[in-house]
Amino acid sequence: MDKSVATHAALALGLPLMLGGIGGAWLQLQQPLLWSAGAYGALAAAALLLGALLWGRQPGLGGARQKLWSLGWLLVGAGLLFASTGGRALWFQAGALDAQLEGRDLVLEGYVAGLPRQGELGWQFEFVVLQASLAEAGGRSRQAGPVGQTALVGGAALPGEAAPPGQSGQAVQVPQRLRLAWFAPRPGRGQQAQAGAQGANPGQLAQAGAQVGVAGLPELRAGQRWRLTARLQRPHGLANPGGFDFELRLWEQGIHATGSVRAGPATPAPQLLGHGWQFPLQQARQWVRDRMLERVQPAATAGVLAALVVGDQGAIPQAHWETFRVTGVTHLMVVSGTHITLFAWMAMALIGLLWRLAGRRLPALLLAVPTPVAAGLGGLALGFLYALFSGWGVPAQRAVLMLATLVLLQLSGRQWPWPFMWLAVMQMVVLLDPWALLSPGFWLSFVAVAILFATGQPLPTDGRSGRHYVLGLVRTQALMTLALAPLLLLWFGEFSLVGLLANLPAIPWVTLLVTPLALAGVLIWPLWLLAGWMVDALMLWLQALQQWPWATVSRPALPLLLAVLAALGGLLLVLRWPWSLRAWGLLLIWPALAYSPARPPPGHFEWLAADIGQGTAVIVRTQNHTMVYDTGPPMGPHSDAAERVLLPLLQRHGEAPAKVLISHIDSDHASGIATLARAHPQAQWLTSFDTRPWGLSSQRCLAGQSWVWDGVPFRILHPGPAYYATRRPDNAMSCVLQVGDGAASLLLTGDIYIEEETRLALAQPDLRAGVLLAAHHGSRTSSGPVWLNTLQPQWVVIQAAHRSRYGHPHPQVLARLQERGIPWVATPLCGAAWGSSQRPDELHCQRQQRQRYWQHPDGHGALPAPP
Repeated sequence: MDKSVATHAALALGLPLMLGGIGGAWLQLQQPLLWSAGAYGALAAAALLLGALLWGRQPGLGGARQKLWSLGWLLVGAGLLFASTGGRALWFQAGALDAQLEGRDLVLEGYVAGLPRQGELGWQFEFVVLQASLAEAGGRSRQAGPVGQTALVGGAALPGEAAPPGQSGQAVQVPQRLRLAWFAPRPGRGQQAQAGAQGANPGQLAQAGAQVGVAGLPELRAGQRWRLTARLQRPHGLANPGGFDFELRLWEQGIHATGSVRAGPATPAPQLLGHGWQFPLQQARQWVRDRMLERVQPAATAGVLAALVVGDQGAIPQAHWETFRVTGVTHLMVVSGTHITLFAWMAMALIGLLWRLAGRRLPALLLAVPTPVAAGLGGLALGFLYALFSGWGVPAQRAVLMLATLVLLQLSGRQWPWPFMWLAVMQMVVLLDPWALLSPGFWLSFVAVAILFATGQPLPTDGRSGRHYVLGLVRTQALMTLALAPLLLLWFGEFSLVGLLANLPAIPWVTLLVTPLALAGVLIWPLWLLAGWMVDALMLWLQALQQWPWATVSRPALPLLLAVLAALGGLLLVLRWPWSLRAWGLLLIWPALAYSPARPPPGHFEWLAADIGQGTAVIVRTQNHTMVYDTGPPMGPHSDAAERVLLPLLQRHGEAPAKVLISHIDSDHASGIATLARAHPQAQWLTSFDTRPWGLSSQRCLAGQSWVWDGVPFRILHPGPAYYATRRPDNAMSCVLQVGDGAASLLLTGDIYIEEETRLALAQPDLRAGVLLAAHHGSRTSSGPVWLNTLQPQWVVIQAAHRSRYGHPHPQVLARLQERGIPWVATPLCGAAWGSSQRPDELHCQRQQRQRYWQHPDGHGALPAPP
C-alpha cells in the first residue's frame, strides 16, 4: 500500500475513533449514578459489533457514505470508552468503606505510605492496611484478619455510641489505602490522655527506632509498620458552586476512606512494629526533604526547594503562595504536568546542544545515535525520573505519557498533522485516567502543547541550535499567556497581568537553574544553598511585581460556552496566519470580557448558604448590592472559610460586599473577619461586639435598624438595647436579620437560644419567613416550637459539619420540623443551598444540581417537597 494512502486511512479511521473515545469518557463522567455491570458490558459488546461491521468497508472520499462510516467509528469509540470508564468506576466503587463502619473504633495494622506531612496540628499520611478489626471495649482487640479475606460485620454505631455487643474485636474489611490524620494532643488534657495521644511511651519508641516529634507525636516515616486505632469515614468534602472537588481528587488517587488516629486513656496506644522496605522511593524522598529542611534557611526557601525536588508543598508559607498566585508562577512551584513537560523540553534542548558539541570531537557518536534520538530519549528519561522522584502523582503520570507519545511519534518520522498527534496523546492519557478530563491541569497542559505546535515550536530534537529554542520559548510564553487567559478565567476567575513579566525570567530561572541545582544537591548538598539564594533572588523580583497596581484582573466565572469561544479566539490570535484572519479572534474573546452574571430584578433578592462545615456564612444579592452574613469557621491554623470558600464565591459572581454583618464573636461565625476586611476594605461592618482588635470600625447591630436596597427591605430584629446593657452569653447576642417581607423573606438567626426565639415570636406574632436559617446549626437549644409555629417557614436550612461532633442537627430539632411538615436541608447532605425571593418555594442544593457517582452517597437523595 502506498505510504500516503496508508496515512490517509489511519487518519480517516483514527480521528473519529479518538474523538468518540474522548467524548464517550467525558459523557460517562457526567453520570449521576453508575449503571449495572451488565449494562456497561452490553454497551461494549454493541460497540465491538458495530466496529466489526465497519472494519474493511471504508467507502471512497466524500459523500454521504463516508460521513456515515466516520459517524459509525465515532460511535464505536464513544461506546467503548463510556463502557470501560463505567466498568472501572464500578470496580473501584466496590472497594468503598462500608457505611456500617463509619465512626467505629477500628484497630488497623499496616504501613505508612507516601510522604508523611507534619503541620502545626499533627501528621497527615497515607496508610496501607494489612489487617483490620473492630476495637473492643476497654481498648483490646482480637487478632485481625487480612484485608479482603474476611466478611463485613453489620450494625453501625452512631458517633458517640458504643459498638453493638458481641462484635468487638471481629475482623472487618476496610479499603486498603487510607488517608489518616494524627493530631497533636490539645492543651489542657490530662497526662494520661497526653501519653495516649503520643502513641507510645518513650521506651517503646526508642526500642523501635522512632523519635518523638516537636508536636509531641512520634516521628512518622515512610515504611514504618504501625498498629493503631482509628475512626474512618467515606471521603466527604465541601460542595460549593465552582469549588474544589475533594471527593474526585481522592477517587483519582485510589483512596476510599479518610480518618483520624484515636488517642486517650480508653484507647490502646499506637504501637510501632518496625520498619520495612516496601516503599523505598518514598523513604528516599522523605530523607531528601528532611535534609533539605535542616540545611537550608529560611524555612520558606527550603519549602520551595522541597516542592521542586520531591513534590512536597507543605512547607511553603501562605504568603509565598499568594505571591505565586498574583504573579502567575504557581505552575513553576508545583510539580505538575506543565512543570515536568517544561523540564523535559528544556532537557531535550540542552542534551541536543551537548550531543552536537560532543559529535564535533567524536563524529562516530552522531552516526551511532543521531542528535534527535539522543535528545528525545534523554529528555524523556530525565522527565520520567523527575516525575518519579516528585511523587509520581496523576498529573506527573499524564505528563510522562504525553511526552513519551510525542517523542516516539516524532522520532518515528511519520508526517502526521499535529492535531492528529495531539489528539492521539490526549486519547492515551484518557485511557490511563479518564477522570483527568475534569481537571483544569489536564486542559491547561494540552492547550499549552497545542499552542507549541500551532506556533511552530516543535520538540527540540530536530537539530536546531539551543539559541533558537530559547528565543522560541520566549515568544511562545508570550503567546501562551494570551491564549490560556480565557481558561484561567473559567476555572480560577482571575488572570495575572504581570504573569508575562514574571514568567519570562522565572521559567528559565527555575527550570534551567534552580531545579537542576536542587536535584544535584541530593548528591552535593551545598548546591542547595546556591539554589536557595536563587530562590530568594526570584522572590524579590516576584514580590516587587506583586505590589504593582492591577497586578491581577478578576472577572466573574465564565459560562462554559463563552470560555470555549474565548479559548478558540486566543488560539486563533497566536496562529501563524495573516492578521486579517487572526483579528477574528478578538470577536470570540470580546463576549467573555463583557460578560456579567445576571442579577435579581428590583424588589427581589437571591441568597446562598455556603457549605463551610461547622459554621455560618451566607451571601445575599440584590440588583446592585451584596451583603455577607457571618464569615464561617477557621480551617486550619493559617486559613479560614472566608479565604477558601467565601472569597471564591464572591469572585465567581463578580461581587464586592457593601455590608458585612457578623452575628456574634464565636469563631465559627467570625474567624474570617481579617481575611474579608483585607479583600474588601470598602465594606461597612455591623456586629454585636467590638471589632477594634481587628483594626476595624463597625456599627453596633440593634433591633429596629433597617435599610432598603433596590426595593428590598433589610431589618434587624435582635438584640435590643437591654441585651447590650446586661452581660449575656455570646450566642444570645447574635444579630438576627430579616431580608424581604412575609413568606418570601429570609431570616438569618446566628446562634440565638429558644429564649430569644420565643421573645421575638411573642413580640411579633405576624412574623413570617420563607426560608429560615436554623439557629445554632440545628442545636436542640434552638428552633423551638413557638418560633417554628410563628414563622411557618417553607424551608429550613441547617449549616453544620459532616458527622458533626456536636451532633448537629439534633434529632429533637428534626422531630419538631417533621411534626410540622417543614422541609429542611443540611449542608453536609445538600452542599451549598441557594434560592430566590422570586420563587420562595424552590430551594437548590449543589449536590443535587451537580450529582456525580464519586461523591458522598448520603448527598444523592431527593430534596423534600415543600408543604
